[in-house]
Amino acid sequence: MEERNVEAKGAARTADGLNAPGAGAVIRCAWAGSDPLYQEYHDREWGVPVHDDRALFEFLTLEGAQAGLSWITILRKREAYRAAFAGFDPEVVARFDENDVAKLLGNPGIVRNRLKVESTITNARAFLKVQEEFGSFATYQWDFVDGRQVRNAWSSIRDVPASTPQSDALSRDLKRRGFRFVGTTICYAHMQAVGMVNDHTVDCFRWRELREEES
Repeated sequence: MEERNVEAKGAARTADGLNAPGAGAVIRCAWAGSDPLYQEYHDREWGVPVHDDRALFEFLTLEGAQAGLSWITILRKREAYRAAFAGFDPEVVARFDENDVAKLLGNPGIVRNRLKVESTITNARAFLKVQEEFGSFATYQWDFVDGRQVRNAWSSIRDVPASTPQSDALSRDLKRRGFRFVGTTICYAHMQAVGMVNDHTVDCFRWRELREEES
């Protein structure tokens, strides 16, 4: 199943509209909840435009690993993924062989799913081909939003879509190029994570900050 589990994103806010008691005036997107790791990810990374190819490969890999699981599970395994997949260097990962796959399947720090592990290697090889064709993966990927962040203005997390025509197009093209675990829902979650869209709700402090940073 290639759909994001949004158990945290559906979490209700506290009565005063904050994500956690004692949070002062900080209002976050409802999905950030009260977990410090989730909040740090929300505050520092989610929705920030990413143009570095290795970082894009990292997010693409983590989104694929997350399919059918919760995002917080993947965040807790993130450092183990970085160690296991050579700091998400696609050139190194593309050279992984069956011995590497066997080692990865024995690594308790990552999701030990053969299809997901093998897809990461397949995706690294496809990633390099995209780089060769377009000069960078960032150039290729950002073209799906005409090179600029899509600025949405959602009043509630319930308004945020699971996919869009842009994620549909990205998913179709990635699949055509041989990528795996890149359904439209995964692609949209990826687009949100790397700042191709600003899907913070309008009451969240990061919504305005990101708009000002991209002005």
